[in-house]
Amino acid sequence: MISSGDPDETRRRALDESVCRLICPIASAMVGVCMTGIGVLRVGNSVHGDSTWADDLLSIDAVTFLLATLSSYFALRVHSIRRLHWLEHIADATFILSMVLLTIACFVITYSLRW
Repeated sequence: MISSGDPDETRRRALDESVCRLICPIASAMVGVCMTGIGVLRVGNSVHGDSTWADDLLSIDAVTFLLATLSSYFALRVHSIRRLHWLEHIADATFILSMVLLTIACFVITYSLRW
């Protein structure tokens, strides 16, 4: 970490990096969750013949979780504070969007599949 000499700046950069360190592994694990959900839906749809758009929603969700993962990873790799904050905002926004999409997909799965 490059220090600017200002203790507040150093503390804020450390806090931003800690947020990125949390988003990166969680978002990457959620890509796996989405892929598992897609696989389970595909098996269920082939057995029962029902089709929903939940697997499409989960695939879009996996891409947005990937964007959150990549932006948080690259935020950890940059040395510019402005770029760190920019990438951190992207990571935050895409992570929250992904969680909302995952919740919507859960509702679609719950209310459209009849086992």
